[in-house]
Amino acid sequence: MKFLKKIFVFKWMLAASVVLGSLAQASSFDDFFIAVKRDDVPALQQLAQRGFDLNTRNPNGEGALFLALRDGAPNVVNYLVAQKKVDVELRNSKDESPLMMAAIKGQLEAARKLIARQAEVNKTGWTPLHYAASRPGDDSATMVRLLLEHHAYIDAESPNKTTPLMMAAQYGNAGVVKLLLEEGADPLLRNQLGLTAIDFAHRANRPSAAELIAAAVRAKQPKGKW
Repeated sequence: MKFLKKIFVFKWMLAASVVLGSLAQASSFDDFFIAVKRDDVPALQQLAQRGFDLNTRNPNGEGALFLALRDGAPNVVNYLVAQKKVDVELRNSKDESPLMMAAIKGQLEAARKLIARQAEVNKTGWTPLHYAASRPGDDSATMVRLLLEHHAYIDAESPNKTTPLMMAAQYGNAGVVKLLLEEGADPLLRNQLGLTAIDFAHRANRPSAAELIAAAVRAKQPKGKW
């Protein structure tokens, strides 16, 4: 009888430890993403010291580094990028990488650090250059130049064959359109709908971008002989 009682007590303690462990893990999960949102590095350090995985995804499949870049938590970004165990290519369900988020948010120093950690500049599908080119801010050309310096393919095609120049023509800064053209972007490429970069500019009612592209097209025309 005593033996059976001991077995019962042991099973109860085991079940209790499992429940407590699950509760602790759930609490750590919540604490982790709260710390990311609050840009709270000490809280992340404590969790990491307890063995919490810094590559944990939230219920939407987004990693902490991606969220910190998206939501403007620079201290957390710097901390996570410096951790060798953190996967700098951890992508969300849309195949967006941390470098893509840094590119569209204009976070130049974060982008430099991600590239130093071997983040993929030339991933398949939508690329960091597409995202950088679509940023309308005056500082967007600097990000585009950084990616080009690290061998970003200037005419990269998205799944629907949209190029960075097309994105810049419709959404980005005119300075980025000019930079991409000067660096050799092809203004004659077409996407799956048959649209060129100048069509993107016209659709968005952006005459300055359209004129820059038109001038580049004219420059490509063969010179006649008299």
